[in-house]
Parts: sequence; C-alpha cells; structure tokens
Amino acid sequence: MSVRIRLSRGGSKKHPFYRIVVADQRAPRDGRFIERLGSYNPLLPQDHQDRLVLDTEKVKSWLAKGAEPTDRLHKMFANLGLCEAPKIANQPKKSAPKAKALERIKEKEEKARAAAEAAAAAAAEANAEA
Repeated sequence: MSVRIRLSRGGSKKHPFYRIVVADQRAPRDGRFIERLGSYNPLLPQDHQDRLVLDTEKVKSWLAKGAEPTDRLHKMFANLGLCEAPKIANQPKKSAPKAKALERIKEKEEKARAAAEAAAAAAAEANAEA
C-alpha cells in the first residue's frame, strides 16, 4: 500500500481551505484518509501563524514510516526543516529552440568567431608593421 501525505480540499467556491492528511494513494482527493496532520489556509498572509498548522511529531513519524509527501507539501516541510528540499529540474522540451532557431544561432556564432579572428589578424599585422 502506497501512503502519501497530501492536501485534501475543503472550503467553499473560490475560498480554499486544505487539510493535510495521510491517505492511501488510490483514495480520492477529498475522500477517505488515514490520519489528519494539520491544515493549510492559502488565503491568509504568509507570516500569519494560522496559515500552516501542523503536528510536526506526527509528520516526522509518517515520514519515517515511508509516507511520501506531494510536491507542494515537500516544499512546505523543507521550509520547516522536516525534510530535505526537493530537487526540481524544470527543463521543458517545449521551450527549447527549434531547428531554424538553432541554425540562426550557429550562424551568429560563426560570424562572431570570424569577426574575432579578423580583428586578431588585423592586430597582428599592425604589430608586425610597427
């Protein structure tokens, strides 16, 4: 059984309120859970003490048992020092330059290289004449 620490949404429309729960991975988002660990209210300012209410002892015990937090909770726990910060490699292939753009980049590099070589050759000739 794969156990996750995740957010369970509550609150009304456009006024979210989340419970931090331990649940089976196959259970629905707002459905059955094993244990409640705290709450998270994203509408409160970041420095407000009730924005994130958490039972740290329970979180530590569940992490020791092998429960995996979701990405958002992993970041929150890292900020509190409960676990290491997640390594996020955001390298989308969508934003990578396409073939024509790569050709243009290569042409610019070649032109710049040729200009630098010409300038170096001109400087060398000037030094030789002097």
